[in-house]
Amino acid sequence: MRIRTILLAAAATLAATTANAQNSDGVVRIGVLNDQSALYADMSGQGSVWAARKAVEDFGAAAKGMKVEIVFADHQNKADVGSNIARQWYDQNGVDMIVDVPNSSVALSVNQITREKNKVFLNSGAASSDLTGKACSPNTIHWTYDTWALANGTGKAVVQTGGDTWFFVTADYAFGHALERDTEAVVLANGGKVLGKVRHPLQTQDFSSFLLQAQGSGAKIIGLANAGGDTINSVKQAAEFGITQGGQNLAALLVFLTDVHSLGLKTAQGLVFTAAWYWDLTDDDRAFAKAFAADNKGMHPTMVQAGVYSAVMHYLKAVEALGSDADGAAVVAKMKEMPTDDKLFGKGQVRADGRKIHDIYLFEVKTPAESKAPWDYYKLRATIPAADAFRPLDQGDCPLVKRS
Repeated sequence: MRIRTILLAAAATLAATTANAQNSDGVVRIGVLNDQSALYADMSGQGSVWAARKAVEDFGAAAKGMKVEIVFADHQNKADVGSNIARQWYDQNGVDMIVDVPNSSVALSVNQITREKNKVFLNSGAASSDLTGKACSPNTIHWTYDTWALANGTGKAVVQTGGDTWFFVTADYAFGHALERDTEAVVLANGGKVLGKVRHPLQTQDFSSFLLQAQGSGAKIIGLANAGGDTINSVKQAAEFGITQGGQNLAALLVFLTDVHSLGLKTAQGLVFTAAWYWDLTDDDRAFAKAFAADNKGMHPTMVQAGVYSAVMHYLKAVEALGSDADGAAVVAKMKEMPTDDKLFGKGQVRADGRKIHDIYLFEVKTPAESKAPWDYYKLRATIPAADAFRPLDQGDCPLVKRS
């Protein structure tokens, strides 16, 4: 395992030394833990490292006399690898906060270790709503999106427009299970039926047997409870089997901009899905995307990468306000106390259960004819206001809420 370090801000003055004295070791050290090489690398990976660095620069750490370092590593989508990295970072490398962590199995492990070590975990990449439910922690904030929001955004819209029978093709790990569970609950609550489900290994290349089962079910909707490369492969192979031409529709329950880019508009057109952020909604979003593309070979940022920027920015504001990064639970408490406000996600808040609250959006992928420029892929169908976007606070079984 190779861990690289990027020194982002250093002040060589006495004032800087004084400002950093209250931090755990004179440095605010942030670890970006994600997939650097496999199915989630495009939507997180080095782009998330860039986003963390950009947040530190925009925060003005050097001018404020704060010394900030970023380290990053590849968790390989394995909970044991991610756990070992987190422990090494916390115990040996002086890391104060871990951010991103796509893959819910890894994230749930990091969540527990972070609590044990009294550090901070800001999750942007993993989706399991359990992170603000039964597994909630005073040291963790779930920033960008979650399975409950995806299920209620996409699932409800699909059922209410006639897609009332479903078959799930689900990634067989914590994320897929949570997304299937949350979406099934929405389908049933809105009068739909689930005709069956099948689970596939993470990062499988052949979806033929799973898709044939879904096709044979006769369900109107095939719900893809997977992500990244698995979603790309399942959508491509569904097209090859002529599933949509046969009258069934796909509901891709988690779609990233990079997935649509890989699929191409000819294949992805018409997909309806929920997302927390898109690069072409506001002038600030477009400026962020332009800067990102300039440094990332023309790629445009995903909602996960935007969430990393937003989360790191709020974390640094809390550390500055508190005057210390030494007590992770205290930093998270300060983050909950302070309203969130940044140029990408706007104004919001962090609830008692650790859920970051903001608007989310229902999008549809454009047709090739509708797209006017590179990366012009989404059209907005609906804005889901923050108050309705995430699971109600009293329904998640979070122990922090029960005690409050």
